Amino acid sequence: MTVSTATAELTLSEMILLAAARLEEQGQSPFSAEDLIVASWKQFPRSFGLKGYAEQHPDSNRVLSSIMGERGLARKGWLQKEGQKLYSLTKEGQRICRRLNDGEIDEAPEEDDPSPVFPREQEKLFAGLLDSTAHEKLRKNRAHDLSFADACRFWGLSDHLSPQAIDSRLELVERTLDQGAKLASKGSVRLGQREASRTEVESLHDTNEHLQERFARHLQLLRSRGGR
Repeated sequence: MTVSTATAELTLSEMILLAAARLEEQGQSPFSAEDLIVASWKQFPRSFGLKGYAEQHPDSNRVLSSIMGERGLARKGWLQKEGQKLYSLTKEGQRICRRLNDGEIDEAPEEDDPSPVFPREQEKLFAGLLDSTAHEKLRKNRAHDLSFADACRFWGLSDHLSPQAIDSRLELVERTLDQGAKLASKGSVRLGQREASRTEVESLHDTNEHLQERFARHLQLLRSRGGR
């Protein structure tokens, strides 16, 4: 399956899914997590390359965090786990690939605006993520100081939310980060009177992934008592 959809139009999950489809086309099914890490990096080096060494090494954590966890491809039903760190495409994953293939975009991205504007409804949320204590602590290598309270402020969660509201909020944050990544691929992103660089946008993705992994049990506990 050859997909020419512009990278700027794809989410990280969709990029990984396309890399998985390419592996299966090559006869690798099931494929290992390591196979998918390398395939994703080779197909989309700017998105999955290790910071500072994008052309030389893949960032395995970025791919693995998109495969596993609450919001991972396996949980979405796009990948099927076939064994320890072995996966294959599901029918739903194949359907998504066909949709991406049918929606090929050949137009070159606009280059007249080096700093795309964030959608108004998401601008405030994105700015809040940038200014959050969780992001600040990770940016300053103070991960040991992180608390679940920092994570909840990052996501905008509170004790009274229902499990459905918690998941909706997490999905909203993820959609906002994906939108930021799309815009940042064309340059820095304008947020009112300030700008967010591509590096800052990528670091927010890293912050969200770190918090989801580190506080997975806390999130489950919050869901279990939510709305009581």
